[in-house]
Amino acid sequence: MLPSFILSLREGIEAALVIGIVLASVRQLRRLDLTSAIWAGTGSAALVSLLAAILLTRLGMELKDPGEAIFEGITMLLAAGILTWMIFWMSQRTRNMKADLESSVLRASHAGKWSLFGLAFIAVLREGVELALFLTAATFSSSATATILGGVLGLGTAILLGWSFFATTVRLDLRRFFRVTGFLLLLFAAGLIGRSAGELVLVGWIPALIGHVWDLGGIVSEASVLGQTLGALFGYSASPSLMQVLVYAAYFGTVLVGILTAGRKQRTEPVASSPLGGKSA
Repeated sequence: MLPSFILSLREGIEAALVIGIVLASVRQLRRLDLTSAIWAGTGSAALVSLLAAILLTRLGMELKDPGEAIFEGITMLLAAGILTWMIFWMSQRTRNMKADLESSVLRASHAGKWSLFGLAFIAVLREGVELALFLTAATFSSSATATILGGVLGLGTAILLGWSFFATTVRLDLRRFFRVTGFLLLLFAAGLIGRSAGELVLVGWIPALIGHVWDLGGIVSEASVLGQTLGALFGYSASPSLMQVLVYAAYFGTVLVGILTAGRKQRTEPVASSPLGGKSA
């Protein structure tokens, strides 16, 4: 449940921030007539995302081995790839997100309601489809009930926090929030990569190199509560192959170095000015 909660919270916060900034920008422009188009775009994107989640889940449930193992391996690989892109994208965009969105709203407001509808639709759809793929991957290491419950709680928390940002004096340190959740998602993505390698070894697409590097089943069984929790969060395997270990370590080390390098570069860049006044959040 925890992985789906973190994923849903992160994606929900991002979507809430985008829609909140767009609505605030429209209010500053005194174009409240465009608000309905923004909400229509948001609702439409949420519906399409829900349909995508249902289709992905049904497809995975209908497959049998070896097709099921291949589907799980590829889905986890895709989810890890998108997670990696999202971590880097947010680490680079957080400082200037508000200014960039306000510029987009300013341009779209001159073009009419359909432009604002499209802006909101694309922003929310991106988060929604990503979340649908992530939750599908999360069900492979946790029960569907726990995944859905974590997703609902995460989205609910994100909605409450999003409302608090713009309706009260509550403020969140976005850089710290995305830094902490980014590291947790890095661990989750590394786990997906490792589990994906395990599935592809199982169907013979890649070699195991060594079948069992170690066996921790006597200490932490994969069937135990702790083992299931570690498996859902970090891709824990009591007896991994050498290929799984190498893939996990290579991915984690490479991405971590990339994040640290990008962070140092970002700190040297100036914060963009907001086109509607003030500076980017």
